[in-house]
Amino acid sequence: MTIPQVVVVRDLGRTGYEPVFADMQNFTELREPETLDEIWLTEHESVFTQGQAGKQEHLLAPGDIPVVQSDRGGQVTYHGPGQITAYLLFDLRRQGLGVRDLVTGIEHCMVQTIAGYGISGAPRDDAPGVYVDGDKIGSLGLRVRRGCSYHGLSLNVDMDLEPFSRINPCGLSGMEVTHMANFAPVSMAQVKAELVEVLLDYFGLSRHIPDSPRAETA
Repeated sequence: MTIPQVVVVRDLGRTGYEPVFADMQNFTELREPETLDEIWLTEHESVFTQGQAGKQEHLLAPGDIPVVQSDRGGQVTYHGPGQITAYLLFDLRRQGLGVRDLVTGIEHCMVQTIAGYGISGAPRDDAPGVYVDGDKIGSLGLRVRRGCSYHGLSLNVDMDLEPFSRINPCGLSGMEVTHMANFAPVSMAQVKAELVEVLLDYFGLSRHIPDSPRAETA
């Protein structure tokens, strides 16, 4: 019988992007072989983030929404209230995962989560993420440093989709974006809880709830 690895689950609530981004980098830089893996959950304030290979041409009209350069893979995306962002701070070597395994697992977990609401989604071979009838409902972007991952996934639950029209989401011109609320009544708290359980089950993890709400990075 395989004993599940322990993971710390932290709900950060509503956050700005840049402080959490800095915390992820610090956590990954300072972690040691015995450091527990973590899953951070948040709803970010409105922000566009550019991936490492992000091209300026995919920022069509950002307007009053800030644009932040990130170190994840991929192109530009939008984060905002009503979207669950889950950051997976995993020691991939300890979990026996390759990057492709992690990507496949993330996509599977989003597909399984929305399936609980009668929503049929699927990944695409040519563009990471999860799509419903061709429209994007879930995104992912990762960085691996010293064998450890950070960044993660974003699942559109019940949000203002207008900012996506200001960019080419993930560098895909003409890509339409949708959210779960277009298909079923949803509760952010409920979807968040269900997503966590799906992630724990898929990756064979056992939850450890810490005393403090934020990661220790100092």
